[in-house]
Amino acid sequence: MEKRLRLAPSPTGLFHIGTARTALFNWLYAKKIGGKFLIRIEDTDFLRSKSEYTKNILEGLKWLGLKWDEEPIKQSDRISIHKSYIKKLLECGAAYRCFATDDEITELREEQKKKGLPPKHDNRHRSLSKEEIETFISQGRTSVIRFKIEENIQITWIDQIKGEIKWQGKDLGGDLVLSRRAKGYEIGDPLYNLAVVIDDNYMNITHVIRGEDHISNTAKQILIYEALDLKLPTFSHTPLILNLEGKKLSKRDCVTSIDEFKDMGYLPEALTNYMAFLGWSPKSADSEILSLDKISKIFDLSDINKAGAKFSWEKLNWINSQYIKKMESTKLSEIIKKYWDDMGWEPPSEEWAIKLTILLRDSMNLLKDAIDQSKPFFLLPPIQKEGKDFLENNDSKAFLKNILDYLDERNTVKLDKEKATEILNEISKMHNIKKGILMKSLRIAFFGCLSGPDLIQSWELLSESKSDLSRIERCLN
Repeated sequence: MEKRLRLAPSPTGLFHIGTARTALFNWLYAKKIGGKFLIRIEDTDFLRSKSEYTKNILEGLKWLGLKWDEEPIKQSDRISIHKSYIKKLLECGAAYRCFATDDEITELREEQKKKGLPPKHDNRHRSLSKEEIETFISQGRTSVIRFKIEENIQITWIDQIKGEIKWQGKDLGGDLVLSRRAKGYEIGDPLYNLAVVIDDNYMNITHVIRGEDHISNTAKQILIYEALDLKLPTFSHTPLILNLEGKKLSKRDCVTSIDEFKDMGYLPEALTNYMAFLGWSPKSADSEILSLDKISKIFDLSDINKAGAKFSWEKLNWINSQYIKKMESTKLSEIIKKYWDDMGWEPPSEEWAIKLTILLRDSMNLLKDAIDQSKPFFLLPPIQKEGKDFLENNDSKAFLKNILDYLDERNTVKLDKEKATEILNEISKMHNIKKGILMKSLRIAFFGCLSGPDLIQSWELLSESKSDLSRIERCLN
């Protein structure tokens, strides 16, 4: 039998890292067992669902490299089918019309709250007679459809991550609402727990992998599967993503959409690599830097931790830096040049751009770091106080004048690394200057401070862009 897994996001917001990790685990397991990874857009929340969010989700999946195997389906296209199954549940007595008004529900909740009881429907209309139903309808009352959940029932299943899970009917909040309100004998639009069962069955989904916050929904859905005599999929519930304090990750923790991770300068390969290890601890991995293909070969649901996974920006940044360091220099240069274009910076040549990319690569955590780290090569940096103090206290102006005279006498314009090193060595010997002092003086001239990238490689780049001499001269004035 073909193994089939799915991601079923709601297009009510931007593609978020929690949904992305769920997609990744589904995709990895599908590849591991030779199955298919499918997409279903659950867009039946008509007030909040937007087409731009659907587009954002699908583009985010593509960017992450999580390709699906069949055309995505939209849940809203199947509403009439969902309603036909609700009708079946009504006809077999597993569901009923409930005419309780919103005010009555609110009153019930407030009463329960005063008594310190959890919110739970009292199933007040479970046994209405035909006459009572007609009376409510004649009064203009609308009804939802509720699915009967017996309090003394126990729902049990074997979860591939958490093992055996048991849930008591009395803990499910009373009879479950299957559809929104509708007039007369109509059936309103279906709600999540009913629609997901029907659509997973329609798509022949064999494995459902989703967050552990769905465990109570799984218990409810199993009852619907059984009432409709549908085949159950295998369930797996992943741990939640937590902040460093061990609390559920929220927007207050600077959680961002996948688009924002992209804009911040994370590579898709790095983000998927990090997300895979966010709750998954493989027994056979000898490195934390693994491609999707390698991860899929060793991925196993039994290796997913039962406890929540703590999100670490520090770890994500480190993994991203490793991918940047390993990236082919021409490809990385093309990416970085897009940032330069946004800033209005134009490199003097293709070769120069690649050389600068190689120079900066090892110090970058994010692609966006290229902006700050490249800036001194495009714009003249001001001389900071530490630089001014060093120039005044170490005869640096005289040493820089020696460099200018040397270059002028030999009519030297463009330097390579070998020539730049030779010049420093010769001036150091010729004028009996410590090479370290000479290099620090030159660094201040180039960057305005005592820190920065490799000096010799920087000098080569600055000489090619014809800005090295003017930077030295400004220190003499």
